Amino acid sequence: MNGAEFLRRARRYARRNRQEFRFDKGAGKGSHGKLYIGGGRTVVKHGEISKGMLRSMLRQLGIEHEDF
Repeated sequence: MNGAEFLRRARRYARRNRQEFRFDKGAGKGSHGKLYIGGGRTVVKHGEISKGMLRSMLRQLGIEHEDF
């Protein structure tokens, strides 16, 4: 999964669960940006996201992997 696909799925998740979704690409360095969903936040990079990084990002956002 890459960063753009992660953001699409995160936006869909936020809509389904009626949570605020905000991505601020100016808040990160280089090809990184900050994603806010509900009360959680994480950093999303533009390129490929490994499985371990995906798990970590979902944990920071408070999202179960099965729900995503």
